[in-house]
Amino acid sequence: MKKQLLTCLLCGSLFGSSLAQSGWTPASMMAYKRISSPVVSPDGKFVAYVVSTARMDAENSDFLSQIYVASSDGKTNHQYTFGDKSCTDPQFSPDGQFLAFVSGRGKDAKKQLFILRMTGGEAEPVTVAKSSITTYAWSPDSKRIAYIVTDARSTQEEKDRKEKKDWDVVDQFQNAHLYALTLTKNALGVYPVKQLTKGAFHIAGLDWSPTSKTIVFAQQNSPSVNDWGTSKIATVSADSGAVQSLAIDKGAASQPIYSHDGRFIAYVADVGQNSWMYKKNVCLIPVAGGPVKRLVGTPDEQPILTGWSPDDKLVVVSEALHTGSAIYGLPVDGSALKKLTTLTQGIYSSPSLNNRGDLTFLYQTTEMPVDVYVASLTNMTARKLTDVHADYVVGKTITKTDVITWKSKDGKYDIDGLLTYPANYKAGRKYPLILNVHGGPAGVFAQTYTGAGSPYPIQAFAQEGYFVLRPNPRGSSGYGTEFRRANYRDWGNNDYEDLMAGVDKTVQMGMAHPDSLVETGWSYGGYMTSAIITKTNRFKAVMAGAPVTNLMSFNGTADIAGFLPSYFGGEFWDDPQVYAEHSPIFAIKNAKTPTLIIHGQSDDRVPPEQGYQLHRALQRLGVKTKMITYPRQPHGFVEPKFIQDVGERVIDWFDSNLGRHTSIPNSAVSVLPEGKR
Repeated sequence: MKKQLLTCLLCGSLFGSSLAQSGWTPASMMAYKRISSPVVSPDGKFVAYVVSTARMDAENSDFLSQIYVASSDGKTNHQYTFGDKSCTDPQFSPDGQFLAFVSGRGKDAKKQLFILRMTGGEAEPVTVAKSSITTYAWSPDSKRIAYIVTDARSTQEEKDRKEKKDWDVVDQFQNAHLYALTLTKNALGVYPVKQLTKGAFHIAGLDWSPTSKTIVFAQQNSPSVNDWGTSKIATVSADSGAVQSLAIDKGAASQPIYSHDGRFIAYVADVGQNSWMYKKNVCLIPVAGGPVKRLVGTPDEQPILTGWSPDDKLVVVSEALHTGSAIYGLPVDGSALKKLTTLTQGIYSSPSLNNRGDLTFLYQTTEMPVDVYVASLTNMTARKLTDVHADYVVGKTITKTDVITWKSKDGKYDIDGLLTYPANYKAGRKYPLILNVHGGPAGVFAQTYTGAGSPYPIQAFAQEGYFVLRPNPRGSSGYGTEFRRANYRDWGNNDYEDLMAGVDKTVQMGMAHPDSLVETGWSYGGYMTSAIITKTNRFKAVMAGAPVTNLMSFNGTADIAGFLPSYFGGEFWDDPQVYAEHSPIFAIKNAKTPTLIIHGQSDDRVPPEQGYQLHRALQRLGVKTKMITYPRQPHGFVEPKFIQDVGERVIDWFDSNLGRHTSIPNSAVSVLPEGKR
């Protein structure tokens, strides 16, 4: 204990006082408002967007979302929806008269469509779907709305459930299908609805033709995420319901969007790769028939479609670019890629484009909160439209974040990492370091705002006196397909070395104290945490969030059964050795590091049994461990009280194992006892 306290003094950290003085705590950071779904009006004069606020009173632990509308000249900005039910997914009618949105305001809490006149008045519910609406789109003539809704249970199924005969058949899914609502009431005073698709398939996206007569949609075998590779596109008549499949190129196809002249449909295809280490291109298919045309590739080959330029000469997309992001124009004539965004730092996200070429998007940097911005395809100089976080940043000093780069141990790659400095940093002093590993493995740490509330509250870590290093090792997105696939059949080996080289870099720079290192990661990051403790004892403590620990059992219990075979080139029964060699649980006897394990009880992506295996093994080995499970939480936590609790527990675990102890209450979560050394 004396050695640990001395180590902290050598690090120059001011444990105990910095959090209270700074205003950056896991609790205070839950006041950060989330912004999403910006959309620009057809005439470019308005932008609607969603603001979500954590609701953490005695009866609630959720995020309440409401819709705001700002004028694009910045003169007005008003809240448009109110109440205790969230309102999301705003969309302007093409004639500009209405704003539609989705909300669960009804008695049964099903999410229905509402429309609100831009001139004011009460929002009117226009659907009475038996299940929640997931996606919708206005017809270009503003006379209809197409929407996707999950098939409701039959009368017999509902009866059985009431009688406690409510068993579930594994992999028997409720598919979603496409409907069209006519916005002229019939003789009964209701808006007529027509079901357009039926059958043993699932609808995942849609877009209207410019004539308002046809809808293009993406479909796959089921709503299972594991079925993404079966996705294809087809069209349906909005009047007759006649479906026509499109003869696309080989491979999965998604995100279809009509050109303004109706001659082409743009879509994203994996061009036959069908790999979880994605390689995708934007393709065009002529509506009248003809060969598919593949457009120029993007740097990361994971484009997200935004829309078409007004003259139909460009298809506009966005994607990750190293620790940043970019918006590109893909020329229809096949010429070179055009990068449309001009800023080299920060993150562009959620771009929305109207038929005039007006653009809105979210933008943020590591030191500047996310807000809504506007631009146009003819002038991409971004102009800030909102200041949602004006009150949040008052009295807070944010520490800086640098992008640092190091050479991989094998010399093949330059590895980037985001290094956030501790509060009151003084050159020449050494500080504790948190190594934070992202999920995926094809995730990416980007230049997002470090003051946002999160299970990893970066600024709270910094105010506790830590450096925080967030590397993008091989396997990450943002650096192209080759880099993303560089961990094929190699999890926990060279990617591990990339991480350790980053830690070594911070030590060599004289910033991180080699005796005060801790580590954490979630999902694949949790896998790396589990692997790290079997390979090195350099970390004084770790936290494994939703960790993958046993590749064999993960493959049989997760909802993505095709994931690991894609990364390891086959099923575990065909190559058990490679699965065992890359499973941390098979090397767990080497572990000695104090390990905190966090898991959601409703996690289908990485089932809790993965965390239990790690916890029980460490217990039996006499290694200090504690496991916390959270009710109702899926793979990414959704309840703000639990998000805050995770951040507090991580700080407590790291501080206590570096010689400072605080106490976090067990509250409503399930805490498994610590193993004894």
